[in-house]
Amino acid sequence: MGIKEEVKLNKWGYQVKTSSDKCISAINEYYNQVLSYGRKRSIILEAQIHDENCVLANILAAHFLCSTNSSKVAIFLEAAKSNYDEATDYEKAVYDAVSYMMLDDRDDDVALSLHFKLLNDFPRDLASLKRAQVLCFYMGKPGPSLDLVQQVLPKNEGESYIYGMLAFPFLELDLMEDAERAARNALEINKLDFWAQHCLCHVLQFKCRFAEAVTFMEECSPSWVSCASFMYTHNWWHVALCYLEGHAPIERAVDIYDHCIMTELDKPDAARTEVFVNALGLLLRLQVRGEIHIFEDRLKTLAEHLTDQAVWFAEWMLDIFILWALASTGKLSTGQQLLDDLRSRVANMNEKKQRVMQRGLDLAEALYEYGMGNYENALQLFRADFDANDCKAIGASDEQLDVFNEVWYTLLLNTGQADKVIEVIERRLKKREGVPFLWRLLEKGYSMIGSDEATTAAEKANSLENSFFT
Repeated sequence: MGIKEEVKLNKWGYQVKTSSDKCISAINEYYNQVLSYGRKRSIILEAQIHDENCVLANILAAHFLCSTNSSKVAIFLEAAKSNYDEATDYEKAVYDAVSYMMLDDRDDDVALSLHFKLLNDFPRDLASLKRAQVLCFYMGKPGPSLDLVQQVLPKNEGESYIYGMLAFPFLELDLMEDAERAARNALEINKLDFWAQHCLCHVLQFKCRFAEAVTFMEECSPSWVSCASFMYTHNWWHVALCYLEGHAPIERAVDIYDHCIMTELDKPDAARTEVFVNALGLLLRLQVRGEIHIFEDRLKTLAEHLTDQAVWFAEWMLDIFILWALASTGKLSTGQQLLDDLRSRVANMNEKKQRVMQRGLDLAEALYEYGMGNYENALQLFRADFDANDCKAIGASDEQLDVFNEVWYTLLLNTGQADKVIEVIERRLKKREGVPFLWRLLEKGYSMIGSDEATTAAEKANSLENSFFT
């Protein structure tokens, strides 16, 4: 068989060395699953079955399994490496970028530069763009994420998924008008772009258009059945948060927690860690708002799952939430073990990575103290100039991080620092003046110092609480 017969084009039009139509079909479907946050990303393993020598099939399969501790990761990596010399230029570029990403001691800046090069040479590979943006997300760098998508946009105008990927870095850079425009463009091309739906919800939520966000997302929700655990539960988390921020009856959040987040665990292919991060993120919001008593039994039940070390170390944000949950439910020895392990992991990082993750470790320690009710200790760990957006490297969006700002605000109140609360809340209200909860915190701060401004804050809170869900 000649070389030409052994080369096929993937969905981006790039050459892949394989003689198997089924291999290339599986690779293409894997791309679709990645971009749509689908439940069937494991189809990439079929590609390797159909052609065990295909470099692209092997490196993508290795990357898919790299978070599972599967023994097959090393097998797939070796197969890709051993056939590297016969691979196409496109496959070599993907292999170089992905294999470097999988190194334990990688330099994230180098990993990012390899993706910039890959996308410069092969700009239609939107799956690699998505992988690069995820890397930027965990680096806490929305700027390069925007640069990446703008670099390839001229070659992908009108392509499904590209505008959803454009919307998210706009969000993270507080360019909300640009983000809304990009998300709506995405949905005009493909109304089932779940990431774009999510981005539009972000915009509406940030703008305090809570009822509009809920209506939009609930109309979209029947289509989420095909979503992977993360996207399914995360979209519902957004809906629950819009209800909370808009001061809807608390039963709305209870219903979403019970029937739209935790029921995901009943599915045989559920990713537990992805469910837990959204469940805990919601419970912490409720705790900050003084509503955790309704969920106390649920938190205790969830904490039992969190003692399983198999769910530790998947996500920094999840580990932080777990520490709060374990401390809040009295599982202190288990929580201390997790915290000690996190300290050890940071200590074993290279110096550059240690500097990046120190804020995440401080936040983890703060949430553990907060969960135990040690408010003074927790506040010291937050530091006087705390801003949750400085903790992006734990792998969280601005909206996910904001709960840590709320914890900080309540700690300031609980320790009598009314002047500081007033300062930071008033600054926050300049961005989001339509959040009733912020006005309630401001009311408490003014009340603590005996200011008449407490009445004005209360009136504003009352007005907002009655305006969204009546």
